[in-house]
Amino acid sequence: MLSPPKPHQNYSQLVALLESRGLIIPDRERAERKLSQIGYYRLSGFWFPCREVKKDVSGVGILHPGTKQPIRKDSFQPGTDFNKIVQLYLFDKRLRLLMLDAIERVEIHIRSVIAHEVGYHDPLAYMNDSFINPRKLKTWTDKKTKKERNLWKEWHAKQQIAINRSKEDCIKWHKIKKKAIPFWVAVESWDFGTLSKYYSMLKGKYQGRICSRLGINNKMILENWLHEINILRNRCAHHTRIWNQSSNNPLPVLNLPYFEKLSLEKRALERVYGMICILWFLVKKIGPSSTWLHSASQLINSKPSIDCCPYTAMGFPDNTGFPDIDNFS
Repeated sequence: MLSPPKPHQNYSQLVALLESRGLIIPDRERAERKLSQIGYYRLSGFWFPCREVKKDVSGVGILHPGTKQPIRKDSFQPGTDFNKIVQLYLFDKRLRLLMLDAIERVEIHIRSVIAHEVGYHDPLAYMNDSFINPRKLKTWTDKKTKKERNLWKEWHAKQQIAINRSKEDCIKWHKIKKKAIPFWVAVESWDFGTLSKYYSMLKGKYQGRICSRLGINNKMILENWLHEINILRNRCAHHTRIWNQSSNNPLPVLNLPYFEKLSLEKRALERVYGMICILWFLVKKIGPSSTWLHSASQLINSKPSIDCCPYTAMGFPDNTGFPDIDNFS
């Protein structure tokens, strides 16, 4: 049987609760307004790192047996300010928008490249399984659901639904004229997940042609990048916190001077700093005159200063801010 939920509390009561736990609230009325605008539990993800850590009798932090992360008390670390937490929330919002800007460029470009490199061989290639790796055509049994699955058939069915639902003028025109929809038009209905999965199913020779257009010498690394970028894209699109999020799958890097110069550590490749480096590699290949990295640098350096929310939580090597732009040339 489930335990009963916590009792409902109004905004004034929530502010009082936070104050009783040691959170500094300079303006109670503003705090109530922000809780009403953003929500207590959305903001709680931003002040969570500022809660005190439970320690054993020897003063060592106690880790949760499941997550292996420090167990937090309800009380806040001294000096934690509500206004700074709201500033961090707004910083994260601007960071999500910046990441979406880069992701949009990457998504549109790679969709176009796939349509060109594969559509060259067959205008209806998206319906033709001869372009697909034979391993992806096999039916297999899902160990969890015990149901039979087939990646190609699942992708094809979802893609057809996307085309049927699409409101794009170019797709509507083909439907009205009763013309077959060519690959370079069909891709306009794709989202990033559809794009990522299609690339992962392609035969190696087609993946290789797509990679060569992007200056990438490893087909599997691009597959991994697209998968992780899609996860980030979904987090951004659903307004989920990203500034200190960590991935269980560190991003792989290419054996190229760009990455050798950056010397990215495992921590960086698990966090947003690593993703910034990957996105910039792709964005500057697409548009060499792009100033996106400068925007990223300026935004990162504007992060509010909160002792319990350092730059290292974003994957940066230290707490001085964004590294020298010249390192990314």
